[in-house]
Amino acid sequence: MKKLKRILKKYRPYIVLAIILFILIAVAYEYYNKYMYIFRDPNKIKNWIMSYGKYGVVVFLFVQFLQVVAFFIPGEIVQIAGGYIYGTLFGSIISILGITFGSIAAYSISRIYGKPLVNKIISDKDLKFFHKMLNLGSINFIVFLLYVIPGIPKDVLAYICGISNISFKHFILYSTLGRLPGVIISAYFGSKIYTGNRIVLILIGITMTLLFVIGVLKGEKIIVKITKNKTSESDKQL
Repeated sequence: MKKLKRILKKYRPYIVLAIILFILIAVAYEYYNKYMYIFRDPNKIKNWIMSYGKYGVVVFLFVQFLQVVAFFIPGEIVQIAGGYIYGTLFGSIISILGITFGSIAAYSISRIYGKPLVNKIISDKDLKFFHKMLNLGSINFIVFLLYVIPGIPKDVLAYICGISNISFKHFILYSTLGRLPGVIISAYFGSKIYTGNRIVLILIGITMTLLFVIGVLKGEKIIVKITKNKTSESDKQL
């Protein structure tokens, strides 16, 4: 009995985290089956969130948290919905808060459980891609670029950063700074869906789409070029 207590005390943080992770996965699975169709339409998200009344903000925060931890909910659509429901400023704030909480959880889970867990939940293709990217130069700067450039898959990045050399505080700082422009633009777009100038909305939509496509097709090359230029400038200064 005493031995069992010692084991439980020693591994308490891991046990608690495992329970939390299990609950999150169970909730995510339940949401996926029942509500996934909602997350493809900002208007449906709004109706669903508003159905919770004064607790709608909490639900929205949880959805943003969940889309980072479980990485199956399309984050951009939720961010647009945040602006549509709460306006540009408040929509951006609660989106960033939810995303930050999710990033903290994903990074911490990865940091504690390490590569065995990450290898199970993330594909070899993504692992190789991000491992290559994170070793191009200053990891803080690379993390910022990965988050700020549209079109680069960010869903699994928090978990990969958890097993990398980036510190917790630097990960939260640079990932948040990198996410800010996209979150604000998405929230602004959402806030103007039914009230703004349609021509402006179309232009913003086209710009966002073009940036996304460029990020998908050229994101890796852009990061490689930027890091090479940054390294060359540093060498010249020396």
